[in-house]
Amino acid sequence: MLRASSCAVLPAAARALASAAGGAWRGGASAAPLAASASPLEQRDSIALRGLVFHGHHGCLKEENALGQKFVVDATLWADLAAAGRSDQLQDTLDYAAVYNEIRRVVEGPPRALQEAVAEEAAAALLALDRRVAAVRVYIRKPHVALPGVLESVGVDIFRRRAGD
Repeated sequence: MLRASSCAVLPAAARALASAAGGAWRGGASAAPLAASASPLEQRDSIALRGLVFHGHHGCLKEENALGQKFVVDATLWADLAAAGRSDQLQDTLDYAAVYNEIRRVVEGPPRALQEAVAEEAAAALLALDRRVAAVRVYIRKPHVALPGVLESVGVDIFRRRAGD
């Protein structure tokens, strides 16, 4: 059990970790290290699809493969959206429907044992979808898992960038 005096050590430890990683600490109970300077990727535009729900048959248990279960996916794709913003033309942006369909194809596709494998396949498919996509983040989660106790979901959050970016 943590005592109130023990909690004062946490920000100091977090500052030390952030400093070792080359970042800066912004403080606060839920604060996380900040990068010392923004990467070129952090300065890019992005398109996000949130809360996509599919029925998949992934998991290590034979019941998961046979019955399937709900998977919820969030995806962020980094790309330069300036041309689309200036032109207001659909061809100058990423095709949201194609992004949705690629994620759906992977999640509803052949069973995989691990969510990590599903997320990796989805990320690779999204990077292959359009050369303008510099990086992707895929967060996939199972809201209904067989674990003791109360929890919202169990998930995997991965970030992949195009080689050379």
